[in-house]
Amino acid sequence: MEPPARAWPPHGQETRPWTQTHRGGTREDRTLRAIVVSLPPFIAGRTVALDSETAADLEGATSEIAKLDGSHADDLSALGTLLLRTESVASSKIEQIQANVDDYARALHGVRANSSAAAMAAATTALQEMITAVGPDTPVGLSAITSAHEALMRDDAQESAFAGKLRSVQNWIGGSDYSPRGALYIPPPPETVQAYMDDLVAFTNRGDMPALLQAAIAHAQFESIHPFTDGNGRIGRALINAILRHRGTTTRVVVPLASALVARREDYFDTLGSYRSGDLAPLVGIFVRATRIAAAESRVTAQRLREIPGQWRELTGPVRRNSAAAKLLALLPDTPILSSDDAVALVDAPRSSVFDAIGRLRDAGVLRALTDRQRNQIWGASLVLDELGDLDMRIAAAIGA
Repeated sequence: MEPPARAWPPHGQETRPWTQTHRGGTREDRTLRAIVVSLPPFIAGRTVALDSETAADLEGATSEIAKLDGSHADDLSALGTLLLRTESVASSKIEQIQANVDDYARALHGVRANSSAAAMAAATTALQEMITAVGPDTPVGLSAITSAHEALMRDDAQESAFAGKLRSVQNWIGGSDYSPRGALYIPPPPETVQAYMDDLVAFTNRGDMPALLQAAIAHAQFESIHPFTDGNGRIGRALINAILRHRGTTTRVVVPLASALVARREDYFDTLGSYRSGDLAPLVGIFVRATRIAAAESRVTAQRLREIPGQWRELTGPVRRNSAAAKLLALLPDTPILSSDDAVALVDAPRSSVFDAIGRLRDAGVLRALTDRQRNQIWGASLVLDELGDLDMRIAAAIGA
């Protein structure tokens, strides 16, 4: 069979007139009169001919996902929460959005002082909305994509007016801030976006190709369409896990592919360029490798999460059964970030007992304060939050090796 490199059409190009609508930039920005836009192929009905080696690679990577999704079933809620957050943080880092774990944890609980951490928290909400909107019997719809974008951008001071809306203006990647002069890539014109997105949605709901291949192509096509004024990268990567969920490749977790992609950020962007030239092989290759590593390291995290309650018991010493401290410890794997008031609401015990339990877990090193409030302090389960950062680092180290 033909290898993927010969199975996919390259993007077309078309010269379009250009007039600057917002003054600024250099004389070259103001006098630019024509641009060359890219026109991706429509893909809803396209087939991909795979050679035997590529097909085997895709099957092997998919098998790694299945092992992850089926690992430690009794602990999957905690694992699913952590992997969701790992993927959101890493996807944001690809867009040069940086914040430490504690800032991110604070933002998840509504403390928005750090704009980068708030953006990461919004990416988490967007990914959660995307994957819960689909399932084996629920196709990927355009509304799921736009709703996720609305969740991502609604609190962004500059972009909130465009949250959840397909773009009605020409955008571009790289080059000048004031015009497409010198742009690395100019997506298709705004009047074509609806048709391209309808075509992409049809492609995402096919069931006649390997799910990981479908997710990789859909992601690259989404990035080529660039349907929103901002946030395209994070929504496009959320689409990957939405397709895996719809196809039944995952049922309870997300695969933190972005942690692998951010470690090879320039290579990842190069594969999107190769896709636009009609070469699928680099895209498939980076997805296969990223998936294998992300799934394998996530299984390590699953085992570590299993061990954390035992480590907590070592830190605290004997804890009386059914005490407020025991009940709080039982909550922490699934709720590693909570406020004092959350703890009071969730733990069936007198308020004073809950506060005593918080103090005991703080003194033992189980909890750490994430804010300096006098009232309704926000707490984080240290070992769980540390694993959030460690998983990202392990994936990055493995993909870079």
